[in-house]
Amino acid sequence: MARYGMVIDLHKCVGCGACGIACKSENNVDQGMFWAHHLKRTTGVFPNVNYEYVPTLCNHCDNAACVKACPTKAMYKDDKGLTLHNPDKCIGCKSCMQACPYDVINFNSKEPHIFWRDTTTLIDKGTSSGQETAQKTGQKLPYYNPERATTYAGIRPKGVVEKCTLCDHRLAKDEQPYCAYSCPSGARIVGDFDDPASEVNKLIAQYGYKQLKPHVGTKPKVFYIRHF
Repeated sequence: MARYGMVIDLHKCVGCGACGIACKSENNVDQGMFWAHHLKRTTGVFPNVNYEYVPTLCNHCDNAACVKACPTKAMYKDDKGLTLHNPDKCIGCKSCMQACPYDVINFNSKEPHIFWRDTTTLIDKGTSSGQETAQKTGQKLPYYNPERATTYAGIRPKGVVEKCTLCDHRLAKDEQPYCAYSCPSGARIVGDFDDPASEVNKLIAQYGYKQLKPHVGTKPKVFYIRHF
């Protein structure tokens, strides 16, 4: 079986944020929640200033702390090495969030996409409310991707957590996760780390790699190569 993970080439990354936008669109992620995000840091004193931009997502760790912490086994590892979540088993205790050292798990504290349920208009009889726009388009929200719902709830309910699944629904069709597919510079590559001939293995062999917080022992499966 495959053991999937991602290589992010920071030399190719331009910090455009397309990965984050693509992720939200593909996975119907609510405002204020991020399955794909980034770390930014500026160091030094002008004119000797360095800027660092590091894209982030769930690391799909081999030794996932969130899986160990979940009391209901809602968070689990599948046979492809992905760290996935079953919302039907989730009790919203947030143990996984507390255990995750990367801060990449989100919690639905309210009904998601509340704007598209709102009947408030900016100008009475002059503009549409979110609810009216959703109804006119015939969608749960004006852009809703039904393919997300083939393996996971298309829109997650209130009271459960959610996070990156490495687009497991796309991997099942031998397609790259949408963040990788949408990256204009080809900075993201997903592949099978159990295959010695895979591109991801060739890249880390060629360039070496670094990971986020390797000292915590989670064995993350997101590898960063080169520099921003």
